[in-house]
Amino acid sequence: MNEPWRPSGAAAPVARLIEELHRLPGIGPKGAQRLAYHLLRATKEEAQALADAILEVKEKIALCSVCQNTTDVDPCLICADEGRDRSVICVVEEPLDILALERTRSHRGLYHVLHGSISPMEGVGPEQLKVRELLERMRDGSVREVIMATNPNLEGEATSMYVSRLLHPLGVRVTRLAR
Repeated sequence: MNEPWRPSGAAAPVARLIEELHRLPGIGPKGAQRLAYHLLRATKEEAQALADAILEVKEKIALCSVCQNTTDVDPCLICADEGRDRSVICVVEEPLDILALERTRSHRGLYHVLHGSISPMEGVGPEQLKVRELLERMRDGSVREVIMATNPNLEGEATSMYVSRLLHPLGVRVTRLAR
Protein backbone atom coordinates (compact mmCIF):
# COMPACT_ATOMS: atom_id res chain seq x y z
CA MET A 1 0.00 0.00 0.00
CA ASN A 2 1.30 3.46 -0.89
CA GLU A 3 2.02 6.05 1.76
CA PRO A 4 -0.28 9.10 1.33
CA TRP A 5 2.48 11.28 -0.21
CA ARG A 6 4.08 8.57 -2.32
CA PRO A 7 3.24 8.70 -6.02
CA SER A 8 2.24 5.32 -7.44
CA GLY A 9 5.15 3.40 -8.87
CA ALA A 10 7.85 5.75 -7.56
CA ALA A 11 10.71 4.33 -5.53
CA ALA A 12 10.72 5.64 -1.95
CA PRO A 13 13.73 7.99 -2.41
CA VAL A 14 12.20 9.45 -5.59
CA ALA A 15 8.85 9.89 -3.87
CA ARG A 16 10.56 11.66 -0.97
CA LEU A 17 12.39 13.99 -3.38
CA ILE A 18 9.12 14.78 -5.16
CA GLU A 19 7.44 15.52 -1.83
CA GLU A 20 10.27 17.83 -0.71
CA LEU A 21 10.28 19.69 -4.03
CA HIS A 22 6.48 20.03 -3.89
CA ARG A 23 6.82 21.85 -0.54
CA LEU A 24 8.66 24.70 -2.29
CA PRO A 25 6.52 27.73 -3.16
CA GLY A 26 5.31 27.75 -6.74
CA ILE A 27 6.13 24.08 -7.32
CA GLY A 28 3.05 21.97 -7.95
CA PRO A 29 2.91 18.17 -8.03
CA LYS A 30 3.73 17.94 -11.75
CA GLY A 31 6.57 20.45 -11.49
CA ALA A 32 7.99 18.54 -8.52
CA GLN A 33 7.90 15.33 -10.54
CA ARG A 34 9.61 16.97 -13.52
CA LEU A 35 12.36 18.39 -11.30
CA ALA A 36 12.86 15.08 -9.51
CA TYR A 37 13.22 13.12 -12.73
CA HIS A 38 15.51 15.82 -14.14
CA LEU A 39 17.73 15.39 -11.08
CA LEU A 40 17.68 11.62 -11.60
CA ARG A 41 19.14 12.16 -15.09
CA ALA A 42 21.77 14.60 -13.78
CA THR A 43 25.26 13.39 -13.01
CA LYS A 44 26.17 12.76 -9.40
CA GLU A 45 28.44 15.83 -9.59
CA GLU A 46 25.58 18.04 -10.80
CA ALA A 47 23.31 16.77 -8.03
CA GLN A 48 26.07 17.32 -5.48
CA ALA A 49 26.65 20.88 -6.75
CA LEU A 50 22.95 21.64 -6.19
CA ALA A 51 23.00 20.07 -2.72
CA ASP A 52 26.17 22.03 -1.84
CA ALA A 53 24.61 25.30 -3.04
CA ILE A 54 21.55 24.70 -0.85
CA LEU A 55 23.71 23.93 2.19
CA GLU A 56 25.95 26.94 1.53
CA VAL A 57 22.95 29.26 1.48
CA LYS A 58 21.72 27.83 4.78
CA GLU A 59 25.18 28.15 6.36
CA LYS A 60 26.32 31.54 5.03
CA ILE A 61 23.21 33.65 4.55
CA ALA A 62 21.78 35.66 7.44
CA LEU A 63 19.74 38.80 7.91
CA CYS A 64 21.37 42.22 7.69
CA SER A 65 21.36 43.73 11.17
CA VAL A 66 20.21 47.05 9.68
CA CYS A 67 17.59 46.35 6.99
CA GLN A 68 16.76 42.66 7.56
CA ASN A 69 17.61 41.76 3.94
CA THR A 70 19.31 38.43 3.30
CA THR A 71 23.07 38.81 3.04
CA ASP A 72 26.42 37.11 3.41
CA VAL A 73 28.04 40.25 4.92
CA ASP A 74 26.81 42.49 7.72
CA PRO A 75 25.75 45.14 7.06
CA CYS A 76 24.56 44.17 3.59
CA LEU A 77 26.06 45.81 0.50
CA ILE A 78 23.13 48.23 0.13
CA CYS A 79 23.30 49.42 3.76
CA ALA A 80 27.09 49.75 3.50
CA ASP A 81 26.88 51.84 0.29
CA GLU A 82 27.76 55.41 1.31
CA GLY A 83 26.30 56.71 -1.96
CA ARG A 84 22.76 55.80 -0.87
CA ASP A 85 20.30 58.40 0.41
CA ARG A 86 20.04 57.46 4.09
CA SER A 87 17.08 59.78 4.67
CA VAL A 88 14.73 57.57 2.62
CA ILE A 89 13.77 53.98 3.46
CA CYS A 90 11.66 51.82 1.17
CA VAL A 91 9.73 49.19 3.14
CA VAL A 92 9.12 45.88 1.33
CA GLU A 93 7.58 42.58 2.31
CA GLU A 94 10.27 40.18 1.08
CA PRO A 95 13.95 40.23 -0.01
CA LEU A 96 12.85 39.43 -3.59
CA ASP A 97 11.05 42.79 -3.66
CA ILE A 98 14.41 44.54 -3.26
CA LEU A 99 15.79 42.71 -6.29
CA ALA A 100 12.83 43.88 -8.38
CA LEU A 101 13.18 47.50 -7.23
CA GLU A 102 16.94 47.51 -7.73
CA ARG A 103 16.47 46.35 -11.33
CA THR A 104 14.46 49.52 -12.00
CA ARG A 105 17.32 51.69 -10.68
CA SER A 106 14.70 54.17 -9.48
CA HIS A 107 15.34 54.02 -5.72
CA ARG A 108 18.63 55.35 -4.35
CA GLY A 109 17.70 55.15 -0.69
CA LEU A 110 17.84 52.28 1.76
CA TYR A 111 15.40 49.41 2.33
CA HIS A 112 13.72 47.58 5.15
CA VAL A 113 12.36 44.04 4.78
CA LEU A 114 9.36 43.10 6.93
CA HIS A 115 9.51 39.39 6.00
CA GLY A 116 5.81 39.11 5.31
CA SER A 117 2.58 41.02 5.71
CA ILE A 118 -0.18 41.15 8.29
CA SER A 119 -2.52 38.27 7.52
CA PRO A 120 -4.95 37.27 10.29
CA MET A 121 -6.22 34.37 8.16
CA GLU A 122 -2.66 32.96 8.06
CA GLY A 123 -2.07 33.75 11.73
CA VAL A 124 0.50 36.47 10.93
CA GLY A 125 0.30 39.57 13.08
CA PRO A 126 2.63 42.57 13.38
CA GLU A 127 4.63 40.72 16.05
CA GLN A 128 5.84 38.21 13.46
CA LEU A 129 7.13 40.95 11.16
CA LYS A 130 10.29 43.07 11.41
CA VAL A 131 8.32 46.19 12.42
CA ARG A 132 10.14 46.74 15.73
CA GLU A 133 13.45 46.78 13.85
CA LEU A 134 12.07 49.43 11.47
CA LEU A 135 11.00 51.61 14.40
CA GLU A 136 14.49 51.24 15.91
CA ARG A 137 15.94 52.69 12.70
CA MET A 138 13.85 55.84 13.19
CA ARG A 139 15.42 56.64 16.58
CA ASP A 140 18.25 58.92 15.43
CA GLY A 141 15.91 61.15 13.41
CA SER A 142 17.91 60.92 10.17
CA VAL A 143 15.07 59.30 8.20
CA ARG A 144 12.77 61.88 6.56
CA GLU A 145 10.67 59.61 4.36
CA VAL A 146 9.46 56.03 4.40
CA ILE A 147 8.10 54.64 1.14
CA MET A 148 5.67 51.78 1.68
CA ALA A 149 6.17 49.27 -1.14
CA THR A 150 4.04 46.44 0.19
CA ASN A 151 1.92 44.39 -2.19
CA PRO A 152 -1.30 45.99 -3.47
CA ASN A 153 -3.47 43.25 -1.93
CA LEU A 154 -5.53 43.26 1.26
CA GLU A 155 -2.64 42.06 3.44
CA GLY A 156 -0.17 44.52 1.92
CA GLU A 157 -2.58 47.42 2.38
CA ALA A 158 -3.26 46.43 6.00
CA THR A 159 0.47 46.21 6.67
CA SER A 160 1.10 49.58 5.04
CA MET A 161 -1.65 51.20 7.09
CA TYR A 162 -0.38 49.65 10.33
CA VAL A 163 3.22 50.76 9.77
CA SER A 164 2.11 54.23 8.62
CA ARG A 165 0.15 54.73 11.85
CA LEU A 166 3.21 53.80 13.90
CA LEU A 167 5.47 56.18 11.95
CA HIS A 168 3.11 59.19 11.85
CA PRO A 169 3.79 60.32 15.47
CA LEU A 170 7.54 60.23 14.73
CA GLY A 171 7.20 63.03 12.16
CA VAL A 172 8.36 60.84 9.29
CA ARG A 173 6.74 61.42 5.91
CA VAL A 174 5.11 58.17 4.77
CA THR A 175 4.31 57.67 1.09
CA ARG A 176 3.01 54.73 -0.92
CA LEU A 177 4.85 53.36 -3.95
CA ALA A 178 2.97 54.20 -7.14
CA ARG A 179 1.36 51.16 -8.73
